[in-house]
Amino acid sequence: MSETLEAQLRSQLTAAMKAKDQRTANLVRMINTKITERRTAKDFSGQVDDKLILEVISAYKKQMEKARADFVNAGDKGKAQVEELDFELDWCSKMLPQQLSEAELEAAVAEAVAALPAKDPKMAGRIIGAIKKQFGDRADAQLVKKLAEKALS
Repeated sequence: MSETLEAQLRSQLTAAMKAKDQRTANLVRMINTKITERRTAKDFSGQVDDKLILEVISAYKKQMEKARADFVNAGDKGKAQVEELDFELDWCSKMLPQQLSEAELEAAVAEAVAALPAKDPKMAGRIIGAIKKQFGDRADAQLVKKLAEKALS
């Protein structure tokens, strides 16, 4: 059995501290803090497993993508922050399951559209739901929406 994500995070943190790699150490600490926040949340009753850790990393990645867009819009003033966020986004991407390519999503959308009783643009939500149910977080919801609307029009 492969090691859990929690164990991977621990070993990454240890390795980063030994290598004096502050960026990685700080990022892993931030992710661990977010996991602890989820673990100690008032309504949390489950256990910390790989699924929860992936949810935390995915949510953190989405936050950083939004922040990156803001810093890009700031121009030269935000340049250093953009570089830092690129590092963090790259790290998160490596930890998360591989996203489906646009071609793979296009094929899945085409298959889902073919299964519909009628080709109605109002059915885009049903397509998005089916794709997300089939592929989970590996499918980019925005891209699926765009592909579904294109296929249904």
